[in-house]
Formats: sequence, structure tokens, C-alpha cells
Amino acid sequence: MVFDSVRGRSSAGWVSQTPSVVDRLRSETDGRVPFSVEFSPPRDAAAEARLWRAVREFETMRPAFVSMTYGAGGSTRDRTVRVTGQLAQETTLLPVAHLTAVSHSVEELRAMVGAYADCGIRNILVLRGDPPGDPLGEWQRHPQGVEYADELVRLVRDLGDFHVGVASFPEGHYRSPDLEHDTKFLVAKLRAGAEYSITQMFFDIEHYLRLRDRVAAFDAEQGAKPIIPEIMPITSLKSVRKMVELSGSALPTELEQRLAKAAGDGPDENRAAVREVGIEAASQLGERLIAEGAPGLHFITLNFARATSEVLANLGLGAARV
Repeated sequence: MVFDSVRGRSSAGWVSQTPSVVDRLRSETDGRVPFSVEFSPPRDAAAEARLWRAVREFETMRPAFVSMTYGAGGSTRDRTVRVTGQLAQETTLLPVAHLTAVSHSVEELRAMVGAYADCGIRNILVLRGDPPGDPLGEWQRHPQGVEYADELVRLVRDLGDFHVGVASFPEGHYRSPDLEHDTKFLVAKLRAGAEYSITQMFFDIEHYLRLRDRVAAFDAEQGAKPIIPEIMPITSLKSVRKMVELSGSALPTELEQRLAKAAGDGPDENRAAVREVGIEAASQLGERLIAEGAPGLHFITLNFARATSEVLANLGLGAARV
């Protein structure tokens, strides 16, 4: 079945007019590296208001695309669909919807893709997903679901004219026994029809460069597809420590020492000082990525605009895009 771009009706032979992420990455005409941002589904009315303030601020800066995350085990499924649909229908932004395999049957996954199509969304980021409750816990396939992300890529592509992206892991996925296996799994997702990947956040550019080299060496054709680096401007040492623990990534020793010194020894960390170090580190990472030919920069925003906006300004990518 091929879904209609607006109503989700079957329409064999229909071709989407919605630009893809790769289209947007290649459409820059001013020589600037494109940027994109990641939002999360709001948990309550106050959080939703904050999200929309960030959305409207970023909208003036014309990001290449924006992505909306999807809670572990489908915990934010309804909010994800609703808010992503609003981004598609009420803003000038190009939304990318997340879709995870965890806790979902194939029929539920098909219904999710249909719901996205019903909102006019044609760009989907496919992830196997983390187990609900404990992201580092044992991953279990739904009895009527799929086991691996490359199966989910094929499922989405078979449903119609969708543009699919996948995740990549500069330091290797924590479930992979080694980097060789991790590279093989990423290439399998790309061969299944994914057009690009977005990395997990990282703080050492060497991890990104080695990932790019590994994929190109394993399969030159797939290695030519964009690998978009993800950056998180650090504004809290406590928060970033928790995030890297759950993601299986790591903070470089030198950066963690700088952040710890800025945080101080008091009962509450010096958030302003930590934030200053975090913005500087993110800006330096962005500069090096641009110099190394990264196809774009993807920022974790936590639904706030200020920190990312400051990094973009430091890189000369923000105000000039209004």
C-alpha cells in the first residue's frame, strides 16, 4: 500500500513532493553548512508552550529540518504524532518523525507510518529503540514485531514514497561486540534503503572521523551517503553525565575536568560557568566538523533555543539565515 501524502489513502504510483533530508542538505546555495535541530515530545502544557517558543525561534533561522523524538517503548507515541503533525501543518519547517521497533507489532508500526502520512510527513528516522524503563536493559523483540532496524527500514520503504534515515554510533553501539560489527549493522541499514544517518551525540571529533572512514572502507557506495553529526551543547554537568551513561557514549577526560572545575564543589553546580564551557566546546566541535566536510550539524536542543542559537551564532550559521 502507498499512502497519500495528506489523507493516508492508498494511491499506487503517487510520488511525494515533500523534500527529503538529503535534498535539504544539498540545497544550500550560500556555501554554508546546513544545520538541523532535535525536539522532544512535551510532557505537559507548560512544556508544550516552551517547545513552541523554541520552534518559532528556530523557524526564523531556517534549519534544513527538525526531528521529533519518540519515547522508549512508545511511551510518547500519541504526543509524538500530534506534535510532529503540527510541525508539518502549522510551520514552514521540514519535520522528521522518529519511529522505533520496540514494543510494537508490525501492524502497529504500519499504523504509525500511516498516521505520519496522514499528517503529510514523508521523512522518517528509523530506530530499533531502547527498552522501556531501562534503556540499557535487555532488548526484546515484540512477538509480532521486527528484530533489527534494517527490517524496519524495509517495512517503511515498502509502504510508499518515504525518505528514511537511521542512527549511527561514532563510539559504537553499546550492544555491538566491537566496531567492526557496529559498522556492518550500519551498512545493512543503509543497504536496506536508508538515505542518511544521524549520529548519536559525541564530544571527540576523532570518533566521527573514524566512523566515516570505517563505513567508506566497508562499502564505498554506502559510505557516500551523508553521516550527520549530532552535537549537544552542554548546560549541566549532572544532566550530561546521566545522558552519556544511558547512551553508552563517553565524555573526554579533559572536557569532563573542565566542566567539573566550572561546576565547583558546592551542593549545586555553577550552571552559568558549566554552560560557558559547554557552549565553547560545542562551538569548537562544530568548527572542526565543518572543516572536515560534515554534511550538516544536528543539535540536541532539549526544547530550548538559547544554547543552540549561541553555538550557531559562534559558527556564523544563525542570524545570517533569517
